[in-house]
Amino acid sequence: MKTLLNYKLTLSTLVSAGALILGSQTVLAADLSEAEQKGLDIAIEADKRDLGFADNSTKMTMVLRNKYGEESVRRMRSKTLEQDNDGDKALIIFDNPRDVKGTAFLSFTHKASSDDQWLYLPALKRVKRISSSNKSGPFMGSEFAFEDISSQEVEKYTYKYLRNETLDGRDHFVIERDPVDPKSGYSVQNVWIDTQEYRAFKIDFYDRKSDLLKTLTLSNYNQYENKFWRADNWMMINHQTGKSTELNYQGWKFSNGFREKDFTKNSLARAK
Repeated sequence: MKTLLNYKLTLSTLVSAGALILGSQTVLAADLSEAEQKGLDIAIEADKRDLGFADNSTKMTMVLRNKYGEESVRRMRSKTLEQDNDGDKALIIFDNPRDVKGTAFLSFTHKASSDDQWLYLPALKRVKRISSSNKSGPFMGSEFAFEDISSQEVEKYTYKYLRNETLDGRDHFVIERDPVDPKSGYSVQNVWIDTQEYRAFKIDFYDRKSDLLKTLTLSNYNQYENKFWRADNWMMINHQTGKSTELNYQGWKFSNGFREKDFTKNSLARAK
């Protein structure tokens, strides 16, 4: 994602006259502890390795499982447009089953303000705006929250390096990131980023009470355009409910020539 569709930790132009802009906060480099600086440095490097993809598209299969293992399957398509000075724009269109066919989700991620998100509901033939206070709510009944679908801009968090840890035979940095937005459904997130390619392989999400809520595991990475890594399998497990949502991606395409007009609220009902 930079979004759920194109996961990355994103950074635009942050360093200016020795100061860092994180959301609405200005933090002087001298004010950062060694662990905070290292955590931020890791996020910056992860971002640098995924800048410049311009746009991409992919097909997705979503498998929802309840605590008894019963499954329901949805199929979607998505496209993403990279923005030079802001977060990405993303569009998800549901193709089936019948009860969600034609549903479309549009997200404009912002670096220093609340994201703009809309959901088109064909049964009602109307576009519903997702308020910032509802960003922690479930996306289409899945274990992914609306805020998980936004591109994960670096400005949205403060950081701290915790340790190095081996996971599945790979060496990882483990960093803590704390959402700047007080309306986030999470108190903190711990992210495992491999030391070779700076790809996220695991994220632990803690709720507002600081209890472990969910774990996202990313696997089956493939490289595109000789630069951009994408994980084809995402597994989100909710430890508190026993439910899970699995996302499988197929057919990544880059440089589709998408334009701003392909990502407008008025075009949601016409999304094909």
